[in-house]
Amino acid sequence: MTKNKNIKSLKKIVQNSKKHGKKIVFTNGCFDLIHPGHIKILKKAKASGDILIVGLNSDKSVKTNKGKKRPLLNQKARITLLSAIEYVDYITIFDQKTPYGLIKNLQPDVLVKGQDWGKNQVVGRKIAKKVIQVKLAKGYSTTNIINKIKKYG
Repeated sequence: MTKNKNIKSLKKIVQNSKKHGKKIVFTNGCFDLIHPGHIKILKKAKASGDILIVGLNSDKSVKTNKGKKRPLLNQKARITLLSAIEYVDYITIFDQKTPYGLIKNLQPDVLVKGQDWGKNQVVGRKIAKKVIQVKLAKGYSTTNIINKIKKYG
């Protein structure tokens, strides 16, 4: 079974799961160079409900948000990595700058984001019943990893 789903099939999965009393959790990000900070957020997100959906920024969306040199890994590679993580149930790609449209369509019960986002900055916070913010894993960010590589390269 592939974890990567389009919005139409994922919406059906969510609706069916909710009918059976399942709590839907959503998080999103670029997940470019997956590191312990990402794993911490995914683990906390999965522990917050029954089904974890990851909204993954498309290559186009990453470029819009992070600049023309990103992503380092294309979306196919990032899907492969996320699919191997046991906490992740489903992945869906979005092209927009933010996942607002996805969140609006899926109506998750819980949104999970890192604390680098202020509570009032969490996209979709008025749609979900609950927003959980995860304390960041100190010293881990894709930007920090890139800078270390540059320093030693």
